[in-house]
Amino acid sequence: MIIRPVDRNDYEAWRPLWDGYNAFYGRAGETALPENITRQTWARFLDDREPVDALVAELDGKIVGLAHTIIHRSTTRLADVCYLQDLFTAPEARGQGVARALIDAAKQRAAAAGPDTCHCQIDPL
Repeated sequence: MIIRPVDRNDYEAWRPLWDGYNAFYGRAGETALPENITRQTWARFLDDREPVDALVAELDGKIVGLAHTIIHRSTTRLADVCYLQDLFTAPEARGQGVARALIDAAKQRAAAAGPDTCHCQIDPL
């Protein structure tokens, strides 16, 4: 399994996962997110000035998972916080450790920002 930052060429593989994630939360069909929100979200991942980041998981050359994080200020800490916004694994890849690997990679990216400047918080649902 490979966990890596999303690349601009990943859109076609990322999109079905994004749609599946949103469908899980009832955002499909008539309640789907407007297309401009999805397009803007994708653009944010590729903009170095944005605090939003995206990781993908690959198994056998196929993207099967996503994790989106946001580094932001906090009202309860001096250091920034890394928030795990979205996490989704393709149904056919579930049970293979994809989500755990994405969470671990998100934690590593947060820690790389510096232990004094970024606190990684993964809240259970």
